[in-house]
Amino acid sequence: MGTGWIEWPLILFTVLGQCVVGGIIVMGLAQLGGNLSVRQNQGLHRWMFFLWLLMGLAFLASVMHLGSPLRALNSLNRVGPSALSNEIVSGSLFFAVGGIYWLLAVMGKMPRVLGRLWLMLTMALGLVFVYIMTRVYQIDTVPTWNNGYTTLNFFLTMFIGGPLLGLLLLRAAGIEIRGSRPLLFISVAALLVSMASVVMQAAGLATISSSVQQASALVPQFGLLMALRLVLVALGLGCWIWPMWRRANASMAAMSLGLVLVVAGELLGRGVFYGLHMTVGMAVAG
Repeated sequence: MGTGWIEWPLILFTVLGQCVVGGIIVMGLAQLGGNLSVRQNQGLHRWMFFLWLLMGLAFLASVMHLGSPLRALNSLNRVGPSALSNEIVSGSLFFAVGGIYWLLAVMGKMPRVLGRLWLMLTMALGLVFVYIMTRVYQIDTVPTWNNGYTTLNFFLTMFIGGPLLGLLLLRAAGIEIRGSRPLLFISVAALLVSMASVVMQAAGLATISSSVQQASALVPQFGLLMALRLVLVALGLGCWIWPMWRRANASMAAMSLGLVLVVAGELLGRGVFYGLHMTVGMAVAG
């Protein structure tokens, strides 16, 4: 029994990938708003580099999960029938299209109209990537994963961590977004949904069992760990919201700390998710 930390490459890949998708959507909306000066536009694209850096680290972690980088090519052998192959293709396409957009924009070679369309395509590919990522875990023989909680929680990570990551990079670029409060409220709403999801999932685990294992016994400290995860996320959001409540802007240090706490909470929650791996007829300890 455990919390799935043996799958740390996948934990990093999924959490970072989902946060990056949320971040690119936030930064993309700021760009598409059309109210940025030339200097702000340049700053936005310079700081967007860190999104693709994180995405690169996420893919590096996923390759480490395969044991050998040479196996990465084998994972593309069944594009279409295989959810894993589809995940790698969709993620690579998102990474490539977004990376090329960023490179051309930084070099000043991206035409305005084409750039807007290209950016919207990148944002759409990100959403497709997150959805296909969820399909990898919809496995008939793994009842603890083959449910709506998997899809819901993967998208919630995007809604919780993505806005914070995007807004932090925008602030670093010297851009203040009027819609920052609604974006933070989206993260808060996602946290509230996460709380409800934890309660409902905990109740559902008690109804799942195999011939040799009860699902609720896979992670005996499920409630404690998920509570800790929610506390970390709430504290992270608080680093942003408390200054706003006092009608002040959060400092870069507070915003960075908040993002670290939120990502730590989501990593913890994803570790619990992998710890819940259980196949029909047998249990596989995390």
